[in-house]
Amino acid sequence: MRSFVKSSVLLSLLLAALFAGSAAASDKVDVNTADAATIDRVLVNIGPSKAEAIVAHRTANGPYKSLEQLAQVKGIGLKTVEKNRDRIELGAGGAAAKKATAAASAP
Repeated sequence: MRSFVKSSVLLSLLLAALFAGSAAASDKVDVNTADAATIDRVLVNIGPSKAEAIVAHRTANGPYKSLEQLAQVKGIGLKTVEKNRDRIELGAGGAAAKKATAAASAP
């Protein structure tokens, strides 16, 4: 009986961890407005120092207009950007830049 209870508890913890992981994976972050703590929490392979670097780069250079611009941040490569493509949003600045580019290239 004791073994059954331990197995049930272990299974419950495992399922809770799986569901918590999938919920975190569905989070998105706007790298043009988020603080470093949020970027660190949502993005994969981005720790506190890289998250701070993303914010510092944004402050120095303006909003990110494309995901690929994140690779300009020291310590972040295109592989990391690709791993996080579904988690990254380009709200303030990024959306406006896309519209301006589209309008400029329209016939």
